[in-house]
Amino acid sequence: MKHHFLQIENLKKSYPGPDKDSELVIFENANFTIDKGEFVCVIGHSGCGKSTILNILAGLDEASDGIVIMDGKEISGPSLERGVVFQNYSLLPWRTALQNVTFGVQARWPEWSKEKVQEHSLRFLELVGLKGAEDRKPSQLSGGMRQRVSIARAFATQPQLLLMDEPFGALDALTRGVIQEELIKIWEESKQTVFMITHDVDEAILLADRILLMTNGPKARIAESVKVSIPRPRKRTEIIHHQDYYKIRNHLVDFLVDRSKQDISVLNPKDASPKIIDLAS
Repeated sequence: MKHHFLQIENLKKSYPGPDKDSELVIFENANFTIDKGEFVCVIGHSGCGKSTILNILAGLDEASDGIVIMDGKEISGPSLERGVVFQNYSLLPWRTALQNVTFGVQARWPEWSKEKVQEHSLRFLELVGLKGAEDRKPSQLSGGMRQRVSIARAFATQPQLLLMDEPFGALDALTRGVIQEELIKIWEESKQTVFMITHDVDEAILLADRILLMTNGPKARIAESVKVSIPRPRKRTEIIHHQDYYKIRNHLVDFLVDRSKQDISVLNPKDASPKIIDLAS
């Protein structure tokens, strides 16, 4: 039996309903795995529980049922082994870009010297294209630059699992494209394990090894796991010419438009695992 780095088993999130014995189920029977170094994106309509799953993986929320196992151990509560990049940057406004990164690095390795912390942090700021901006505070940075600081901080602490909640959702298309390329570069160097939420089909195809598709809430399920068969390294201007690109894209769009509305617990009540989809030619 293959050992997976991350195992999510029968995860469920619900809240008390209006009646005494009722409950509002956001999602249920979420079952999926992620291997070490894998980049996995999850796509679904608003309200299906994507961010709630990410918050449970981060230890910022509790599941109503099910377990999360990382590297053979059940996780509970936040940990420096799990880093998070949010959509709203989450930077300390009184600290410079460099100080925002060193803050995380010092917490991760308190025994390191100040010089080593600085050197390590600067390297990751340089990887996201912020060399020369290390002494600016967040108020002196554009939205895209702030998000680069967040990404640099998350990668610099070298967590075992990096969680990203629509990290480019607030950025314009041009800025988003540039940072996506830098994210690919930094991920290829670090080989981090990444779980990322996105609403952008093209972004998921560019970044992910696999894409998890969620049905609509309430009682959402993870219905499919779609393999992205386009080889790496990938570039936005090149992947659209790959023979599998539009097969994958059309499959994702068709799911979001039509099949996400289906109740898969009725269609396939005995198997809560996502259907494996490989559209490779």
